Amino acid sequence: MNAETWFRFITSALAVWRLTHLLSAEDGPREIVARIRRMLGNTIFGKLMDCFYCLSLWISIPFAFFVGNGVPKRFVVWLALSGAASLANKLGQEPIVIEPLDHHNN
Repeated sequence: MNAETWFRFITSALAVWRLTHLLSAEDGPREIVARIRRMLGNTIFGKLMDCFYCLSLWISIPFAFFVGNGVPKRFVVWLALSGAASLANKLGQEPIVIEPLDHHNN
């Protein structure tokens, strides 16, 4: 793969994670996403928004067209983008704690 394809893949993977996380786990600006989730309730779309892994499969479809060309490549990229978003979601579940440096104990 060339540098442009890698760039498209990485940025797409981050975008898939971001959109999937927004729709499945966040309230959104002015609680718009939370209201949509409540409105959808127990419908198939409401249940879809409750599952990060399921939702990432659907969110990654248009990005697969952005990254790959041809059906076989797009199929693999589709699964890889969903997998990358799922991996990022798993890795990002632990909170990141930033503590100030203690210059006196060095």
